[in-house]
Amino acid sequence: MPSAVDVGIAACGAYVPRLRLSRAEVASAQAWVNPGLRPLARAERSVCGWDEDAITMAVEAARATLADRDRATIGRAYLGSTTAPYADRLNGGVVSGALGLREDAAAFDVGGSMRAGTSALLAAFDAAAAREDDVLCVAADRRRAAAATQQELVIGHAAAALVVGRGPGIARLLGHASLTVDFVDHFRAADREFDYQWEERWVRDEGYLKLVPRLVGDLLAQTGVAARDIARFCLPSPIRRVDQQVARAIGIAAERVSDPLSDGCGDSGAAHPLLMLVHALESARAGDKILVVGFGQGGDAILLEATGAPTGGAAAGVTRWLDRRASCSYPRYLALDGLVKLDRGIRAEADKGSALTAAYRHRDFLLSLTGGRCDACGTHQIPRGDICVDPDCHAVGALAPHSFAESAGRVATWSADRLTFTPDPPAYYGTVDFAEGGRLLMDFADVDEGAVDVGTPMRMVFRIKDRDPVRGFARYFWKAAPVAAEEA
Repeated sequence: MPSAVDVGIAACGAYVPRLRLSRAEVASAQAWVNPGLRPLARAERSVCGWDEDAITMAVEAARATLADRDRATIGRAYLGSTTAPYADRLNGGVVSGALGLREDAAAFDVGGSMRAGTSALLAAFDAAAAREDDVLCVAADRRRAAAATQQELVIGHAAAALVVGRGPGIARLLGHASLTVDFVDHFRAADREFDYQWEERWVRDEGYLKLVPRLVGDLLAQTGVAARDIARFCLPSPIRRVDQQVARAIGIAAERVSDPLSDGCGDSGAAHPLLMLVHALESARAGDKILVVGFGQGGDAILLEATGAPTGGAAAGVTRWLDRRASCSYPRYLALDGLVKLDRGIRAEADKGSALTAAYRHRDFLLSLTGGRCDACGTHQIPRGDICVDPDCHAVGALAPHSFAESAGRVATWSADRLTFTPDPPAYYGTVDFAEGGRLLMDFADVDEGAVDVGTPMRMVFRIKDRDPVRGFARYFWKAAPVAAEEA
């Protein structure tokens, strides 16, 4: 139902990892066991690096969304994901900490279904209508698939984020509807690695073609909007062309069906409805009505109307990330996704146990890369200490917190090390000088051979520092990544 208070999307952003896996390479390598993959052997899908997961992608999408906004206005944050790395730890709390949100801003994890992203967005709309604070909604998924399966080619990794608040923003909420039916098209038990997929034709005919028209029909009846008035129809599905078939059943013209982002990304699970929405908003015109459906044990349908207000375009949206790519070979992908066992050598055997007490005491530094700025002389330093490092100052207790997470930096020194263990060698690291002052020894991320040198511009990215395989704990920290040429 439409909200009694006028609410809308105030800002949007996305993130797609830069690594791309060629579907043709996968199909060719697995033709001996599954020749049926050949029809899917076109374009590429997105792949996470070894240090990326649902949390790190959510942070990156949210940073794009919050780039020009005061983060102190965010009063709540929702994270929708079916692959959140922790079953018992507030995953959204890690995202909030990395973004530097207020500690009194509530955080919530939403999961359990492919509609987790749209369900999180519905909760965000309700919260925005009830409160004066803005609400952050992020969805991210890093799903895995067994080798030589159709899912291995269809799945992609991505995240999308929206800020919801009172007022029309860039897209005003017209209404929403939900349908809850225990229709099991696929499932993943709590103790299993991969999804179990049911027969595609039955899922299409009994699921999408019956449940989605019923759901959308309820929404259109509530809002008084005709199907012919829908300008963009966003329906993710791992089944090819089912979005066109559903649109025809509803009465939406074929040309109004949004790009499913199969080329360059793939189906990003709970994130995909919001990812398609962000992509649609990049080019939406004032008055365009956008219908977004999240399918899973029923579904959620959300109807929005674009206002024509600036969205940031490709700079904050999906297009920017799809254009930023680097090839990932199939053997490398299999290793990064843990589908093959590699002999990592004795350097990989070091105990990765984390002292949770120390992690808590230094959480500002670890999560939001907080250093200090001297109130007496203005000198910036990281890590933050009690005494100013300026030799002409040395003020004691005068350093105010200052986050370097959004700071520009340049490489002062660097190394490419094949002796230090890393899941994706070589290990790149070095010293980074920040624009406002301060210097820090950091790991580098997203580095191609020859891409870094002294003076290379760098941006900060939130990533996995390392994993503790014994206890199942991942340590997160910030790394430095080369700035793309168009952003330098």
